[in-house]
Amino acid sequence: MGQAVALFVTCLVDALFPATGIATVRLLEHLGVPVTFPAAQTCCGQPGYNSGYRRAARPVAEHFLDTFRDAPVIVSPSGSCVAMIRHEYPRLFADDPDRHAQALAIAARTWELTEYLVDGLGVIDLGLRLPEPHTFAVHDACHGLRLLGLGRQARALLDALENARVVPLEDSDECCGFGGLFSVKMPDLSAAMLHKKIERIRASQAATIVTGDVSCMMHINGGLARRGLAPRVRHIAEVLADGLPERTTHAQPGR
Repeated sequence: MGQAVALFVTCLVDALFPATGIATVRLLEHLGVPVTFPAAQTCCGQPGYNSGYRRAARPVAEHFLDTFRDAPVIVSPSGSCVAMIRHEYPRLFADDPDRHAQALAIAARTWELTEYLVDGLGVIDLGLRLPEPHTFAVHDACHGLRLLGLGRQARALLDALENARVVPLEDSDECCGFGGLFSVKMPDLSAAMLHKKIERIRASQAATIVTGDVSCMMHINGGLARRGLAPRVRHIAEVLADGLPERTTHAQPGR
């Protein structure tokens, strides 16, 4: 259906949530989109950049630019990382004309997964069916919502998923309190924000909360577990992939 894409899997997905990466590949290949996985990829540099260590973040970002230099399209299951590449790379390399031009070119062809499916490929109905009826609500991850304009894409994909029903989540656009290093530097404020988010989830009629960043998923599910409640937040890629026919697939190594 589309040209080949390179998967940027992100640090957290690679280290902690590989099922999200696998689900992303399965969805793209279901649509006939070939997927490659540049094996040299590492971090996008966001942790250092957001901490104010821009000089330290530059070589990490340069490595990303070099690794994905030849990728015609880059897709990632993370609005946060895509926001870093699209919005912050041009700022990071504003003093280097060559790198700045490269950053702008890479930014223009980097997509978050649901954004690529709906806005890039123009596909909302993926032809998927869940084994059983299930109720979902969407938590809007901050970077995706505020920097990329995400939100409607995930809801549209869920609306088209057979056996899925989408219900509201009060304050769905409020931060869960993770915010990367924010949760480490301001733990009390982060915990208060997480408490409010969990109360909203408990009041929701949804059996599962869907989000587009595994960082939110990790943070909220951790809070639920500490309260003795069952984790109920999942990444949109995994939820959609539940509607696919069972099969095993892997992205092919490539540049």
